[in-house]
Amino acid sequence: MTIPRPTRIRLGLWYLGILHAAVLLAGFLAPYPFAEQHRDFPYAAPMAIHWFDRQGAFHLRPFVNGLVPDLASGQYREDPAQVFPIHFWAPNHAAASGWLPAPRRLFGVTEPGVVFLLGSDGYGRDVFSRLVYGGQVSLFTGLLAAGLSLGLGLAMGTAAGFFGGWTDALLMRGAELVMALPWLYLLLAVRAFLPLHISTLQAFFLLIAIIGGVGWVRPARLIRGVVLSARESGFVQAARGFGAGPAYLIRRHILPFTAGVVLTQATVLIPQYILAEVTLSFLGLGVGEPVPSWGNMLAEARQYHALMNHPWLLAPGLAAVPILLGYITLADALTSRHGS
Repeated sequence: MTIPRPTRIRLGLWYLGILHAAVLLAGFLAPYPFAEQHRDFPYAAPMAIHWFDRQGAFHLRPFVNGLVPDLASGQYREDPAQVFPIHFWAPNHAAASGWLPAPRRLFGVTEPGVVFLLGSDGYGRDVFSRLVYGGQVSLFTGLLAAGLSLGLGLAMGTAAGFFGGWTDALLMRGAELVMALPWLYLLLAVRAFLPLHISTLQAFFLLIAIIGGVGWVRPARLIRGVVLSARESGFVQAARGFGAGPAYLIRRHILPFTAGVVLTQATVLIPQYILAEVTLSFLGLGVGEPVPSWGNMLAEARQYHALMNHPWLLAPGLAAVPILLGYITLADALTSRHGS
């Protein structure tokens, strides 16, 4: 059975809304701050959640077992004698971090117990917590960079299509020049002129400026084509004949025509820019430690021995898949002409 197009759009928006809300609420969902280290448990494997103890008794509250070093394997093994119940809606005594710090957290265990749902990294930091916090950087870099690209593309494309002539020629030749720029080398050049150590906020906005600043050409060209068609329509010509000025015509008659192109371009550009941030941070050109992003978390898995012995370090790469699929599905629903 074919799902109607409006239903697919609503489902896609709900799906993406839930995923973005999850990373916004990282301070509540993550059991630990992103920089908290458990030096006794570097490279701990993902832990199991238990309901039955070693005597077979059922517990109403789930629990995790303690971890002890396993000298034979060089890893850790669970000690059933150590039982640490998982507390839900627990007070968050840790230092606030993230965009929306929470006074409580969804779950946690009392010390000296630890809960690593996706294991820990080389510093003993919880990968799940860093994954959720890292989504704030990666996802919102994509959103803001796409917003910058679309804003520039809308302004340039509307001006080029509406005014035509030398304005159109100048803007489109400039667009071709921007398209020819190698943005990776541009970022390297900009980074070389900056101080060696820049703040996380500066690195975040540098990524947005570079990624969004060179990506406006495609939406600008598409919007230009729509505006060229709209300005020749009968009602625009009639409004012009009644004395309407360019500002009024653009605001009331031209911009509504561009809404569909802007929406569909947003669903295409956002996943591209998320991947761009992941790539740049993986290469060390984005947000640096200790603030996590999916890119700099993946950088720890570059070494072959780390990847083979600790495959859970690939979790940030896998986390990007449902986000990208959600945007691709939404873009397909917006551009589809069938099943409406």
